[in-house]
Amino acid sequence: MSATAKAYLALIFICIVWGTTYMAIRVGVEYYPAFLFAGTRQLISGLILLLVAYITNKKFDLSANNILRQLVIGFLMLTLGNGLVTWGERTVPSGAAALICSAMPIFAVLFGLLQSNTHKINSTIGGGMLLGTLGVALIFRQDVAALTNGKYILGILAIVMATASWAGGSVYNRKNINPVNPLFNAALQLSFGGIVMLVISAATENYDNLTLMHSKGLLSLVYLIVFGSVLAYSAYMYALQHLPVGIATIYAYINPLVAVLMGVFILHEQANIYTALSFCAIMCSVFLVKKGYQQQQNKHAALAAQATEAK
Repeated sequence: MSATAKAYLALIFICIVWGTTYMAIRVGVEYYPAFLFAGTRQLISGLILLLVAYITNKKFDLSANNILRQLVIGFLMLTLGNGLVTWGERTVPSGAAALICSAMPIFAVLFGLLQSNTHKINSTIGGGMLLGTLGVALIFRQDVAALTNGKYILGILAIVMATASWAGGSVYNRKNINPVNPLFNAALQLSFGGIVMLVISAATENYDNLTLMHSKGLLSLVYLIVFGSVLAYSAYMYALQHLPVGIATIYAYINPLVAVLMGVFILHEQANIYTALSFCAIMCSVFLVKKGYQQQQNKHAALAAQATEAK
């Protein structure tokens, strides 16, 4: 089997597995405090990846700059990104959480534009962002009564903040790529993000009635560690190496659908016409924002080429 064929199989694996993690998180937080659950998952995943990184490539960048860079990324993407999603899913259905998180590329493009002196928001990007906002608003329309529930509102806001933080960490990561042993860098991110979540848990969560031995809770934790973090992340790295970025990132369009279907058929979460409309609106918004950003990049490249020819 060719490397490209293996990469497509890896991509299929990512599309399915990362879509199921929302359901696994929803199950886990029914038995364990959210930050304790998420922190344990990421720390163990980080240690496993650290071992894999050492076995496959013994080159480590232990410079202060690289370690600090990975700590910042781990805090943004894992402590805030994954931690707040996990915390929010205590009160927010897994399908709704996945729909909100699917808007991450919109935040990523927005942060990229804010940092750029050449790329600006055009009508396509603006329309996509407006459509994405409408898609998130439709999640509230699914259950108007929930708007009177303060915990539900806080859960939604936490997931929106997590999505923005994950996007910010992604933008920072892209601008600060370190090619020396990417698995080692990822292990640092996971480990640090997990440690900070465990500190937050110790400071804010109550362990008085904590019982560790819950079969469903432990099963969801093991699933998230093995499949959600270690295997899926490795598969994503492989897909990025052998497929165009535009193809390797189509999981962002498929994960929400998988999450919604899993929530409906396994967790018996409610879904209606507003769920479908929200999914369509957010997916279309992501497409429009990416298209608008690509238009900006093409325009900038054309202007740069003209300036070079003029010289």
